[in-house]
Amino acid sequence: MGFVRVHLVLVAFAAGLMLGHGPAVAASPENGKTAYIKHGCWQCHNFEGQGSVTTSGGTVIADTQLPLDAFKTYVRNPTGAMPPFHDEILADSDLDDIYAYLESLPKPLPVKDIPLLRQ
Repeated sequence: MGFVRVHLVLVAFAAGLMLGHGPAVAASPENGKTAYIKHGCWQCHNFEGQGSVTTSGGTVIADTQLPLDAFKTYVRNPTGAMPPFHDEILADSDLDDIYAYLESLPKPLPVKDIPLLRQ
């Protein structure tokens, strides 16, 4: 009987270890929007990530083609006028959330689908 208990405890422990290594909590677009505003990203990239000719040279970040790791690398070590946001200022989890927020924004319509631009 003691052997069965020990065996069950070991099985439960092993199952707990395997389940504990499941996928990490997904990034939150809602938290990303909050971090985007809190850290001032909107000041240069506007609230929808569309950019501004004056502040970001018109760089649209809402429809980025960068994978998450490249996005993080750029934010940490940018080129041009953007200041670096080191992890002491902006946590990796906030960057994950900001990326999720930007990815959640609706993609711009193609020019052919905008009546005013077809004239």
